[in-house]
Amino acid sequence: MAVTIAIAIFIISYIFIMTEKINRALVALAGGLLLLLTDIYEWEMAVNEYIDWNTVALLFAMMVLVSITKKTGVFSYIAILLAKSVKGKPVPLLVGIAVLTAIGSALLDNVTTVLLFVPVILTLTKLLKLPAIPYLITIIISANIGGTGTLIGDPPNIMIGQAVPHLTFVSFLVHTAPIAIIIFVITILLLILVFRNKLKAIDQDNINKLMKMQETDYINKTPLLYQSLSILFLTIIGFILHPVLHIDLTIIALSGAIMLLLISEKEVDTEKVFEQVEWVTLFFFIGLFMLVGGLEEVGVIDELARSIMWLTEGDMMNTALLLLWTSGLFSGIIDNIPFVAAMIPVIHEFESYGMTNLDPLWWSLALGACLGGNATLIGASANVVVAGLAEAQGERIPFVKFMLYGLPIVILSLIITTVYVYFRYLLPYQQTL
Repeated sequence: MAVTIAIAIFIISYIFIMTEKINRALVALAGGLLLLLTDIYEWEMAVNEYIDWNTVALLFAMMVLVSITKKTGVFSYIAILLAKSVKGKPVPLLVGIAVLTAIGSALLDNVTTVLLFVPVILTLTKLLKLPAIPYLITIIISANIGGTGTLIGDPPNIMIGQAVPHLTFVSFLVHTAPIAIIIFVITILLLILVFRNKLKAIDQDNINKLMKMQETDYINKTPLLYQSLSILFLTIIGFILHPVLHIDLTIIALSGAIMLLLISEKEVDTEKVFEQVEWVTLFFFIGLFMLVGGLEEVGVIDELARSIMWLTEGDMMNTALLLLWTSGLFSGIIDNIPFVAAMIPVIHEFESYGMTNLDPLWWSLALGACLGGNATLIGASANVVVAGLAEAQGERIPFVKFMLYGLPIVILSLIITTVYVYFRYLLPYQQTL
């Protein structure tokens, strides 16, 4: 009976999360509460075992850091400077915003990056009288690919990094960044080809208006500018040096956030900063961990692991490739965060079946989940955020229209990644047997 209840609560919560009829954080928390009320597990177990507070705290710290840095206007400055440097030409602007978004997503995280750049690109496209959809779609796709390259770039990577201590910031740079760069370059070339007829020459008067804009008007040259950029830079350096420092990533991020709050207290009201934290996202994670914890408690996760092992007969190659494609395609249908949350304990379970080196499976999950998020508008958190920001400005992104662009890119990405995973991990693994 407990198994039926836990599965039913999980599936119903999933359906409501997908339809977005009700706030997804509220749905996830309500599902978690139902698990407590039906006595699937105790509150103490949820708090101590199933909710990954490290992931929640790391996301919170990064949100605080970026929220304060945003007040300096440095991100608007960079975007306008980019537009002026390409003289408002549509194709170079598309490439430039894609590169900026990918880099920002890798160093900050993709949700934060799109929150920063979407309002600016909407302003630029209106000024230049360019169609916004090609740029918005490019931002979504670039954010997810860029976020694939680092531990903090995409929530699924953060969750995997917290679940597997030896997969450090540098590990992600070494293992996921190379293939992310290759896929990014190929994808941008394809997007230029697809949107070439919509990115035509624009009126010279509009270009003149852009060139008259003073990007320096958007930046606040106060001590906060130097303080926030310095601490953000030091925090990223701390992530990179994590294996040397032996300090937890969450502690590094929290140290940066609290230090910036302390030294900027005269310029920035701490309460105002906390108000700008994306609490909905954080509570969504908490509820999500509780939902997956219910499945783990009743043994569904163990059974899923056994099923995968049965299908692949414990073969590393079959398991890794099945995981890559399953995570890629499922993450396109549903948000990649709940999928990864469900799969992490499954992969851990493989250890009990005799698999000693699970790294190929972790990289397959990370690459599949992050890249698969490009398939639909609900495939990743960044997609949902961009769609909401655009619709608020009268630029609605149709679900089916996005899927027609996103799904082929995901399939191509997974094909390229299959080759990468085979030659980098699976072939060497077989040769050691």
